[in-house]
Amino acid sequence: MQANCNKNIYSLMKPTLFLLAAGMGSRYGGLKQLDGLGPNGETIMDYSIYDAIQAGFGKIVWVIRKDFEEQFRTQILAKYEGHIPCELCFQGLDALPEGFTVPEGRQKPWGTNHAVLMGKDVIKEPFCVINCDDFYNRDAFMVIGKYLSELPEGAKNQYAMVGFRVGNTLSENGTVARGVCSTNEKNHLTTVVERTEIVRCAADGSNTGAANEPIRYKDENGQWVVVDDNTPVSMNMWGFTPDYFEYSEAYFKEFLSDPKNMENLKAEFFIPLMVNKLITEGTATVEVLDTTSKWFGVTYAADRETTVARIQQLVDEGVYPNKLF
Repeated sequence: MQANCNKNIYSLMKPTLFLLAAGMGSRYGGLKQLDGLGPNGETIMDYSIYDAIQAGFGKIVWVIRKDFEEQFRTQILAKYEGHIPCELCFQGLDALPEGFTVPEGRQKPWGTNHAVLMGKDVIKEPFCVINCDDFYNRDAFMVIGKYLSELPEGAKNQYAMVGFRVGNTLSENGTVARGVCSTNEKNHLTTVVERTEIVRCAADGSNTGAANEPIRYKDENGQWVVVDDNTPVSMNMWGFTPDYFEYSEAYFKEFLSDPKNMENLKAEFFIPLMVNKLITEGTATVEVLDTTSKWFGVTYAADRETTVARIQQLVDEGVYPNKLF
């Protein structure tokens, strides 16, 4: 009887949504995570959480900075009471393994995978990591929620990433940074390369405003390289199982032990850095899940007006209720 109770334990556990909310938007200016963009002051993360609930997620966890905990609890967490269980964890510069200290003069956070590590004590089930200030749309949550909820008992080393089509992720107001992905015949991720300048433009990088211009990114040599509209890119929407925390803890110690990472006060421990290590050494696979979702968000302050209009359109079309919670 005991064996039957434990059968396919992951399938009985709803996945957790883990939101990275510890950063400030330097290009946007201020805490854009708390900016009300919906008709009743809803934030972008409100829509992500609403979509996640529809997709079968069972818990929400945020990683935030300790210094805006009170504002976050009052303005954000209170609205979810009675809808879904919520937990907070905190990212701080001094959250380091034993034996390591913050280098003198360091002010920049340690990066997205360090933020993920902060959830290791509260997340014991398959989980999806997202940015709190990106509007992913519901299909993306349905795709990753289905993958995580169907993992077999004790699954390890079988991760996933929602691969947005790059043409669905651009800003009208400037270049965007995206992780451009390559896959193998099994649709497993082979590499993800961060390209910091992606935009529709002419061959010389000039913005002609023509809708038929190809999408290009600037490579490490300063050359503009054409990329197909349907090329999968990472929008930091990853699916992991708890064993990922163990790998991250071990590799973070390696990262901190490298003198150049301690000397560079802006060096960061990113999710793609960890993922690339695991897939390159053959420890894990990452299935790239296609989505028809169209991303939007507020990379630039000028994006805000467009984002408000797009959300209102989705409300008018009945995709979302006028008031979410």
